[in-house]
Amino acid sequence: MIIPKLHYISQGDTPKELLENIQKACASGVELVQLRYKNASEKKILKLAQEAIKITSHFQTRLIIKGYYKVAKTIKADGVYLEKTDACPTIVRKHLETWQMIGGTANTLQDCELLLDKHIDYISLGPFKETTVENLSPVLGLKGYTAITDVLKTPIPIIGFGGITTEDVTDILEAGISGIAVSEAITQNFDSIKTFNQLLNASSTAEQRYIFE
Repeated sequence: MIIPKLHYISQGDTPKELLENIQKACASGVELVQLRYKNASEKKILKLAQEAIKITSHFQTRLIIKGYYKVAKTIKADGVYLEKTDACPTIVRKHLETWQMIGGTANTLQDCELLLDKHIDYISLGPFKETTVENLSPVLGLKGYTAITDVLKTPIPIIGFGGITTEDVTDILEAGISGIAVSEAITQNFDSIKTFNQLLNASSTAEQRYIFE
């Protein structure tokens, strides 16, 4: 399973705004959208996800649902993203199709190791910087990323998140992170997707050439 290097974490104060932002992100070339909408019931999320997948399918963009794995299964989304307060990946795996991916959140080396035991498809490691999100775990920065990737030898992609901008990408990749999840910087400027993709792909061209030969 190939995990895209750039994930857009959807933003919007209303369902309408959220769907418009998802459409803009898909039209600008993002390969994966994480549907996240706070303080909504499962019923509301299902309705929103049904609209979102119409957009992402049109653009052949992958859609993953934050937390609500039953919604992900119902609408045949590409997968689900689980934070520490969400259901355990091992339980979720039993409910999903084999082709649906599971991502999990980590803040420490121990978190990463626990997730690897639970057979997830990618780890979201962060936060990289301070963000406006409340109850955030300690900020890792480049030093934190390097400290974890130096020890954690795994083929599973590690996706950085938390206040990442285009200026950070090259350093983050050098710290052993394989991709990034971005919300704020993309919502403020959907054209930045092009820059993010160029920076992320510049690092992977050499790897791919090596694999394909």
